[in-house]
Amino acid sequence: MAQRFGGKFSPDGNDNDTKAPVAQRHRVDPAGARANLMFVPAAVVLFTSLAAGAAGLALGATSAAVLALSAWLLRGGLRAEAAYAERKVARRPGIPRKIFSSALAGIGIALAALSGDGSVIAAILYGAVTTGLHIAAFGVDPLRDKGMEGVDTFQQDRVARTVEQAEALLAQMSDAILRARDRRLEDRVARFQTTVREMLRTLEEDPRDLSAARRYTGVYLMGARDATIKFADVYTRKQDTTARSDYLALLDDLEENFAAKTQKLLQNNQGELEVEITVLRDRLEREGVHLPRTTTTQEDL
Repeated sequence: MAQRFGGKFSPDGNDNDTKAPVAQRHRVDPAGARANLMFVPAAVVLFTSLAAGAAGLALGATSAAVLALSAWLLRGGLRAEAAYAERKVARRPGIPRKIFSSALAGIGIALAALSGDGSVIAAILYGAVTTGLHIAAFGVDPLRDKGMEGVDTFQQDRVARTVEQAEALLAQMSDAILRARDRRLEDRVARFQTTVREMLRTLEEDPRDLSAARRYTGVYLMGARDATIKFADVYTRKQDTTARSDYLALLDDLEENFAAKTQKLLQNNQGELEVEITVLRDRLEREGVHLPRTTTTQEDL
């Protein structure tokens, strides 16, 4: 079905609902082609073992299954590593998928070699080399937490659940607005989602702000999701320009409120840091360490 494309210079284009283009980060799948290619050895081993007799087929099928599991774990490990690198505050992955993937790759190749010539020593050598090459090519999982010093882990878990729920609501908004088949509306929703995700990243960096932002990540975001679904239903049946204008005005108001709340959270964090610096300076002076009085600037923080 044809999809309407809008813009400033479109036949029905206007500037009333068009702001600066949204600066979206195009997310590239961290797994990529090289991780997908790791499924190829499993298929090759299975295919070549079809004419190897009952014992060879059993070993080949087992080897193919282990290699496929290794490739699947590798995809998950690369995605978990990308999510870890994207955040300033993050826990190490609970399951070291990339390390398990390397070990399974070695086991799978060892089984394949064993089904070929039956030499146990050769199979072990092939497996060890494969494991080493796999680690050299893809690395290992992050093995330590990042930015978690002084962070309440219980509160961090609450933030993680809140972010997960918020992302689910944002995904539902994206699915709903697709029914309107209007590119400018999709871009407008994407810009609103970018603003919401800025707040979510702020909460991840300082979980103490969760209570202050809970209404935004819950009630307001759920209301935005419900409004998007209702608007999409109405706009799909009838291209109502009044409903479209009302919906865009709602997104404008919500985006302004989310952006203002994010700035307030950042300012509160800066104020707390200034208080901590002042307390530390007074404590050092009481201990006889006299520091020069300088004006604290934003760059110093």
